[in-house]
Amino acid sequence: MKTVVQRVSQANVGVDGNTVGAIDKGFMLLVGIDENDEKSDADWLVQKILNLRVFADENEKLNHSILDIKGEILCISQFTLIADYKKGNRPSFIKAAKPNKAIPLFEYFKEQLAKSELKIESGIFGADMKVSLTNDGPVTIVLDSITKQ
Repeated sequence: MKTVVQRVSQANVGVDGNTVGAIDKGFMLLVGIDENDEKSDADWLVQKILNLRVFADENEKLNHSILDIKGEILCISQFTLIADYKKGNRPSFIKAAKPNKAIPLFEYFKEQLAKSELKIESGIFGADMKVSLTNDGPVTIVLDSITKQ
């Protein structure tokens, strides 16, 4: 699983002109699921995301996690993160998990985040979504569960 973590002061996602998810200070996550990903990948990412120390303390040092600040999370499914771009100019998405695997794993990922008791919002899997955010910093970090130990 690959996740782009963006620290935001606000973010929202809309489908067909209707807002389906919105948050204030926290993380906007773009989540890509590979055909080989399992629950252990989601578990690893959840722990990394919840414990990333990228929020400022009283000395303006990045010492606080989203748990420390009681932030909010907006999750957006993003199969294009699994693009293979090595040959030619048109990316291949062949390694992205098919919906019958990706949807349950995406739901599991969100359920694990929700155990933190933070506000968790989401887009709609597979929908044509319009995402808006105010990146704070900007702070953007790419996490890939393939690197987990």
